[in-house]
Amino acid sequence: MKRFFQKKRRWVMVMIWVLTIALNVTAWLCAPFCDWYTAHVFPIWLNTYGRLSGLFSVSIGEWMLYLAAVLVLVALVLWIVWLPVHIVRRRSTGGHGQNSGFDRFVLRFYQAGAWIVTVVCLIMTLNCLILYHCTPLQESGEQYDLEELIALRERIVTNCNRLSEQMQRDERGEIVYEGDMKKRAVQAMHALAEREGISRLRGYYSATKPLYASWFFCQQRMCGYYFPFSLEANYNDMMYIMNFPYTMCHELSHLKGYIYENEANYLAYLACVESGDDVFEYSGYLNVLYYVERDLIDALKQRGEMARYERLTPVKEQVHLDNVYITDEQWERVLTQSPLDTQLVSDVTDTFLEVNLTVNGVSDGVVSYSRVVGLLLSYYHENEE
Repeated sequence: MKRFFQKKRRWVMVMIWVLTIALNVTAWLCAPFCDWYTAHVFPIWLNTYGRLSGLFSVSIGEWMLYLAAVLVLVALVLWIVWLPVHIVRRRSTGGHGQNSGFDRFVLRFYQAGAWIVTVVCLIMTLNCLILYHCTPLQESGEQYDLEELIALRERIVTNCNRLSEQMQRDERGEIVYEGDMKKRAVQAMHALAEREGISRLRGYYSATKPLYASWFFCQQRMCGYYFPFSLEANYNDMMYIMNFPYTMCHELSHLKGYIYENEANYLAYLACVESGDDVFEYSGYLNVLYYVERDLIDALKQRGEMARYERLTPVKEQVHLDNVYITDEQWERVLTQSPLDTQLVSDVTDTFLEVNLTVNGVSDGVVSYSRVVGLLLSYYHENEE
């Protein structure tokens, strides 16, 4: 009977792997399948165990990552300790000795590990990898001329300058927000969902959650994370406040299946600037300012027309002061709290992101983060004709 159940478990594991591989192959070959899955099946997970994980105030996904790191470390230690002991025992008994209690423990530990890896790969496929092969919102960028890029830049700079003077600030000049920012972010996403073509944003959202080890994510220069394992949207609570609204909306976009970074950036921008909330609006404009400025400067340099930049609306000094990732005070806390080398963490993160995006079919890797400019050009081109 024991062997029967062991054999049955092996077959179940094999079938899960077959399903996982089949889903990935289908996703790469058939975008309509991915669109259908994301619209009709993916919401089931969000409305079941996504609601369950949403009941907790802490990030379940973050703690799952830490647990995974511990399990990997334990697996390595067990292998180092068990293998030489096992070899010596086998040699001393001529290969006929019975397995000890420690042998059985190690075997069961690795069997459990194999099941964990199997289930994690399936969940990653269902909640992340399939989403990478959906039909993009719209094509971006190169069909728009320099004048439209300049007009987009002027729009964003003008609004940044205007809103910088309307913010409520404390005695140090830092922006303060009165109200429930998490709730406001969900409201902004629901309002955006009424637009034609992005109705997928409708329905349930769990509240965004702060990351416990935000100092570690600061070293990665990460504003937020979407955890597929727990279907949670998370944000780094050591950032400067003007990153919060945009990051919350960005991660909530991932929660609705918009896994491409440029699309999440685009949706976060629209949700913020159309929210009717000055702080959210300012956050939206601030968080795309860098992308638009960089692309415009590159375009002007290529044309040998950098002199035109000097005639554009200047960015106010206060906007530059507000457009920071983290304050100097918080950065000191990061360096004090972290036992890890910041440059090493940053380099490893950059490499991981580049590989992850490229493997999942985003051919320009991390550069895809800036493709939001093309989506913004397309949006304003269509809405101002």
